[in-house]
Amino acid sequence: MLTPNVSLAGKVILVTGAAGFIGSNLSKRLLEEYSDCRVIGMDNLNDYYDVRLKQERLSGLENYGNRFVFVRASIADREAVRSVFSTYAPQVVVNLAAQAGVRYSITNPDAYIESNLIGFYNIMEACRHSYDAGAVPVEHLVYASSSSVYGSNKKVPYSTEDKVDTPVSLYAATKKSNELLAHAYAKLYNIPSTGLRFFTVYGPCGRPDMAYFGFTNKLVKGESIRIFNYGNCKRDFTYIDDIVEGVVRVMCHAPERRTGDDGLPQPPYALYNIGNSHPENLLDFVTILQEELIRAQVLPEDYDFEAHKELVPMQPGDVPVTYADTMPLEQDFGFRPSTPLREGLRRFAEWYKLYGNI
Repeated sequence: MLTPNVSLAGKVILVTGAAGFIGSNLSKRLLEEYSDCRVIGMDNLNDYYDVRLKQERLSGLENYGNRFVFVRASIADREAVRSVFSTYAPQVVVNLAAQAGVRYSITNPDAYIESNLIGFYNIMEACRHSYDAGAVPVEHLVYASSSSVYGSNKKVPYSTEDKVDTPVSLYAATKKSNELLAHAYAKLYNIPSTGLRFFTVYGPCGRPDMAYFGFTNKLVKGESIRIFNYGNCKRDFTYIDDIVEGVVRVMCHAPERRTGDDGLPQPPYALYNIGNSHPENLLDFVTILQEELIRAQVLPEDYDFEAHKELVPMQPGDVPVTYADTMPLEQDFGFRPSTPLREGLRRFAEWYKLYGNI
């Protein structure tokens, strides 16, 4: 296992996408676990999905007083990013802000170029200039990539050693671009950075564009749900608490700076998968979801599930399977996600019963 070389105690930590699903949960975990750290949350609160969900997540962070500072701005706004870095001088940066969604990228490509490319470039530049004379340097940049970069890779489980040069969506292409940019900045400017390829994150107060949430909304309204590839898709569903645990552990070890045989710096760069390593068939997934929604009394006991499901062909940008090889994460950090799907969906269903009408 790697030895932690970045202490989060007493640090100023910038979390972009702080009103997002992962960002808000990560911010809360950091504020709870490190009583003397300060989290600067940055988010533009766009309307890709219901802003009330984002505001609900932020409301849970207000209890931490001035230890949590919220900045409403886009990372695509270069001056806003510069202002955050100059005002708060973050020592650790977790970039989670991005335009998400595979299908949305097909019809709204501009949003992905703006946030995922220009925005990420602005973050990289700010990290680079944190090393200017008199500035507070960023000790570690951790950023979100995605399992989407694997595209239609035939080899499973997916390994970070696999070649991923054939993305099947613009979203995936932007995430692969983030990895390439981070590697270049690590090489050129010696900025320690770690990319994390997340696999289908789910849980309470998640993104309503994700299948489990969208299916639930439709079932509650008595509408039919569409199950792609006739139910023959498999997804490596990863519970939100497992994602956050992985991120926090990775934050505490920045890739070490080394000099190569050529006398030049080797890039302090790393890349990991964070997934459950247990792909679930989509039909099994929706069956468990239905059972847990009935158990939580979100759906009635006699709900006719068969009458509300429609098997349809694969959609553009989708892939038949996602499956994470998490051995490097386990070897380096002693952790692998392990929350069973039923347990995670049970927690979601119980949350939905109370707050699903946000």
